[in-house]
Amino acid sequence: MEAQETNNGSEDIIICRDVHKWYGSFHALRGITTSIGKAQVVVVFGPSGSGKSTFIRTINRLEEHQRGQIIVDGIELTNDVRNIDAIRRDVGMVFQSFNLFPHLTVMDNIILAPMKVRKMPRDEARQVALDLLDRVGITEQSEKYPTQLSGGQQQRVAIARALAMQPNIMLFDEPTSALDPEMIKEVLEVMKELASSGMTMVVVSHEMGFAREVADRMMMFDQGSIVEDGSPEQIFENPQSDRTKLFLSQIL
Repeated sequence: MEAQETNNGSEDIIICRDVHKWYGSFHALRGITTSIGKAQVVVVFGPSGSGKSTFIRTINRLEEHQRGQIIVDGIELTNDVRNIDAIRRDVGMVFQSFNLFPHLTVMDNIILAPMKVRKMPRDEARQVALDLLDRVGITEQSEKYPTQLSGGQQQRVAIARALAMQPNIMLFDEPTSALDPEMIKEVLEVMKELASSGMTMVVVSHEMGFAREVADRMMMFDQGSIVEDGSPEQIFENPQSDRTKLFLSQIL
């Protein structure tokens, strides 16, 4: 497949063409067409029920789209299980709820997938995990269980666990919305560092300070469609859509 170019000249790593998704009669995604370049940081925002989370969950096939085309890192998402497995190996995901295994230590949570999926030797997986725990600032928590950690620490473990698979793309689905306010900052700091390292990131979030500081692009979703797509400067200083203006006036 030919590499496509985004507006900023970088090679596209995610391509969506006329993507539709229904839940029964509810039309959750209505013809999403967009592309995301390698190393871009894209913040997706909008009201509840606008299709934001559904959109990023289609990128790694946690949700199946019924019409249109999604190509991730050169592989089209179809019903071919091999394609889905290949994409999930390359796409990390961090959820609103941390989804850690409560019966496993932090270390065992992180090394499980690299050992099982990437067939990484245990010693190598442990070293990767220690390096990642150092990167997210909680090396000393490696032998604790998730219930012994704060919400912010658990979310940082979840980020380390996703990174242990050495993904090319990271998806974040409202990663700070379940956290107490004082814990949000520590998670956002890890995400900022990740963005500065050149990771391709798609982040569903209402953290507008983070978006202003870190995002290359912002997409406003409403009723299953992208109603605006632009730089943070354009979105904040000169939004084109009345829907974007109204939404920002309510949250800023």
